[in-house]
Amino acid sequence: MPRIAVLAMAAAAVLAPAVPAGASGAPESSLRLTLTYPGRDNSGTRSVTLRCDPDGGSHPHAARTCAELRRSGGRIVHDPDGRVCTAQYSPVVAEARGRWRGGQVNFRTKFGNDCVMHSRTGSVFAF
Repeated sequence: MPRIAVLAMAAAAVLAPAVPAGASGAPESSLRLTLTYPGRDNSGTRSVTLRCDPDGGSHPHAARTCAELRRSGGRIVHDPDGRVCTAQYSPVVAEARGRWRGGQVNFRTKFGNDCVMHSRTGSVFAF
């Protein structure tokens, strides 16, 4: 192989940006997801973290949730999924704070009950 071609390949290898294996090129996304149940005797707050690109965090369904968020362009709330929910009022407040692909996320919505929340948010708050 000619010496110039070898030098060109060596220079390209040195100048190539270092990208970790499996990196998607998208900015990392990291959200703190919180559920609060106001008005319940055992009212409390539950929180998890969700990281995407690469997928992880303490969310029990991180890969599925990140895939849903990618498909929706980062939208947390969408049209109901068709499940039948009761009209029982047992409010839940869902919050998401952090970053999604470089943009700031400050989401907070009160749903009438868990079923309605899951119908509108998929696996995002399924923890």
